[in-house]
Amino acid sequence: MISDRRAFLKWIGAAPLLSYMASQDAWHKAMAAVGKNHKDNIYARIGVRPFINARGTWTYLSGSLELPEVRAAKQQAAQHFVDIVELQRAVGKRLAELSGAESGMVTSGAAGAMAAATAACMAGADPVKIWQLPDTTGLKHEVIMLGGRSAFDSAIRLAGGKLVLAGSQEEMEARINANTAMIYTASTGERLERALAVAKRANVPLLLDQAAGIPPIENLSLYAKMGCDLYTFSGGKGLCGPQCSGLLLGRKDLIEAALANSCPWEGAVCRAMKVGKEEIMGCLAAVEAWKKKDLAALDREWNARVKHIAKLVETVSGVTTDIQIPTGGNRYPTLTVSWDEQAWGFTVEDCDQKLREGDPRIEVLTSNNPSLVHAVREGDPKSSNKGGRPNQLRIVSMTLQPGEDLIVGKRLREILSAARKAKVT
Repeated sequence: MISDRRAFLKWIGAAPLLSYMASQDAWHKAMAAVGKNHKDNIYARIGVRPFINARGTWTYLSGSLELPEVRAAKQQAAQHFVDIVELQRAVGKRLAELSGAESGMVTSGAAGAMAAATAACMAGADPVKIWQLPDTTGLKHEVIMLGGRSAFDSAIRLAGGKLVLAGSQEEMEARINANTAMIYTASTGERLERALAVAKRANVPLLLDQAAGIPPIENLSLYAKMGCDLYTFSGGKGLCGPQCSGLLLGRKDLIEAALANSCPWEGAVCRAMKVGKEEIMGCLAAVEAWKKKDLAALDREWNARVKHIAKLVETVSGVTTDIQIPTGGNRYPTLTVSWDEQAWGFTVEDCDQKLREGDPRIEVLTSNNPSLVHAVREGDPKSSNKGGRPNQLRIVSMTLQPGEDLIVGKRLREILSAARKAKVT
């Protein structure tokens, strides 16, 4: 009786949404929002399937959608010629005003910022040393990786940096020597504060990687206040700027050195990591737009989307949901959908595949990462999922567009309902 009552209450809770979805007009509007009813879709014309993004701001899935302010700024920027060095310095001054950091520059993503920061800490602004990189003979060239390696540390190695791994603050402190050019970390909070204290005592610059650290936009200023020598954000993730852009902020002398090691300078090791005037102005426009946004209102909107999906899928007996906001990067309301995979004979991977193969295509977050070079995890004892976090199906609210929550909820409900019935019968 209790189980029946719970199921009835879930149906009552979902009734308004089910009724709304029954409206053909509402459904057509939702489908139109994802280009389903547009035969002239620019991607479909060449055989590429656009999709509903419930996975989040992954680079291999083209990051995020640009803010209207970003698209407008890029269009205006494309109509004029400018000196890129002058532009970067002017934007750096504006970024300093917005962030409280001494200066800043726009890079080719957060990975481009990592490379430019490494080059800056090894060669400075000396033309002879800049031309020498990635040969680091006679230069400080060791980069201490607090927390170990990452899948993105090739950006550091490309500039000539030699990785020195440190699993703890004590190990980090012990590994600092005359060849230490920089300390890299993605840690925040107290761990970052302790690392900064050690770095300051040793007079070694620290780079904080917070690629997915916006929102909240307050992080733009937080790390300047904490005294980070350098810190970086992705432009194409939560910032909703140009996909091929990033921000590097921090000390003015190090930003000047990073710029000297980057495009447009011919002979600089990061010359290949080019950003154009459109990306530079677009990224600045994204920062300015976020400074005016009401994050509380956005959180309510994002939360409402995943709540809609939760109500719909919970009408399937045996399905449970949970909504949380991650404490690390990608701080958006995220829905986890669970069921007894073994009893149903239907796994997260099975569901993921059906969502992707359907029409429209839907991408959700699981433990699978199709963009990871497999060798990255070779020999890494932490790479095994045995005994660790189970594979889960999660839905990230931020990348869902208006109306798409209904499409995702309806499809997921149909898939899970069919899977349960197939096992029961």
